[in-house]
Amino acid sequence: MRLGIGIGWRPEIAAEVEALTGIDWVEAVAENLCADHLPGSLVRLRERGVTVVPHGVSLGLGGADRPDPERLAGLAARAELLGTPLVTEHIAFVRAGGPLTASPRLEAGHLLPVPRTRDALDVLCENVRIAQDALPVPLALENIAALISWPDEELTEGQFLAELVERTGVRLLIDVANLHTNHVNRGEDPAKALDELPVEAIAYVHVAGGVEKDGVWHDTHAHPVTAPVLDVLAELRSRVDPPGVLLERDDAFPPGAELAAELETIRGTLRSAARAGTVARAAVPPSSPVAPAAAAPAAAGAPAASSALPTPSAPSAPSGNERDTEPLGAPRPGARDRTAVAQTALLSALVAGTPAPEGFDHRRLRVQSRALAAKRADVVAKVAPELPEILGDGYRPAFLSYARSRPMNGGYRRDAMEFVERILVSGGLPDPVAQRRLTHWWEDRSGPRPPGRTTRLVRAARAVLVGK
Repeated sequence: MRLGIGIGWRPEIAAEVEALTGIDWVEAVAENLCADHLPGSLVRLRERGVTVVPHGVSLGLGGADRPDPERLAGLAARAELLGTPLVTEHIAFVRAGGPLTASPRLEAGHLLPVPRTRDALDVLCENVRIAQDALPVPLALENIAALISWPDEELTEGQFLAELVERTGVRLLIDVANLHTNHVNRGEDPAKALDELPVEAIAYVHVAGGVEKDGVWHDTHAHPVTAPVLDVLAELRSRVDPPGVLLERDDAFPPGAELAAELETIRGTLRSAARAGTVARAAVPPSSPVAPAAAAPAAAGAPAASSALPTPSAPSAPSGNERDTEPLGAPRPGARDRTAVAQTALLSALVAGTPAPEGFDHRRLRVQSRALAAKRADVVAKVAPELPEILGDGYRPAFLSYARSRPMNGGYRRDAMEFVERILVSGGLPDPVAQRRLTHWWEDRSGPRPPGRTTRLVRAARAVLVGK
């Protein structure tokens, strides 16, 4: 199966995506789709023969908990609805706390890196197998961008991904922008990661833009693709012809002509890298004992690079120095508990202001904490667009102040409700018209239930305003 060149489908640019020529496939965020019907734009694209791949963001397969059956069922339903050849998710954790740590459940609101340790790999592998069993099509997992590094990691990114593939047969979605992000933020060499990971397991590739501020690369998906990211794409293409390459854009959407130009730049980068690889291979005599690094296979005995998706291999047994007596695929005793404690401590420091765990860079934790709060504010503004309209320029500072003292634990819509409740209970707004609109907004969404203290306070506040 070849996917070809694609673009991330988003409702904000649905018309522009439909108008693009030469698009072979699109990727849609799974959680933004209903499980029983599709937006008209995706229906029309599918009727034209354009493949649609659902891209999940909320499973949290790198988390300490086993995957939520309801989330898996929802992803499976979307795969069935789309008739897709595969589904994708991330190597990340997105929530922590709960029963494993006897602490409140916390949500990150974004993708956070898992530690590259044996414990975390054990947990991830078991979670991946659970997901594979629940999904009707193959699963591919994406490497994520990170602002922070875990202390005492045992594996490089390439080693971590290689062992994940070996033990589960899962495919890979390699984001070259994320490899560049980790180069800037964590000092990791993208070429080394590509040398170590099994490139024959790549299902497709992401390309996206970002921006550097104060020595930190922010993977924004809201800026044009930069030359360093294209250089990493060329490095990857020199090793393998990926079945698909996709341009991601999630914000600050440009006109369709700019998207088309970026896609053409990606095509040109792939063509140039392919030609360069052909010349490099031709320059090496057949008897030469050393081939160029770009032409070398991923590992001794690995299958030849191919544009087709590989058939997943059966998970291999762990080596003798790991665990000889445990069932294949079972995490080592205590691995989930240890992973849960570590991830909860980190997430609590990021979203609840608790002390930073030992070994982390405190400055980077502050950067990550601010980034999570900003992301949270952006998403709440999208799911509840009336709030920035009512609050105007005061929306963002008010939300960030709220987020510093109130971790998210019930999803973005619940977050929006609690944000408004805090405003109304803490004294409301000086503008009576805005106060009235905000009160109506909250009451319209609070649902039929016995009024609690907050509801009574809101109603009392409204009564006072009406009386005026």
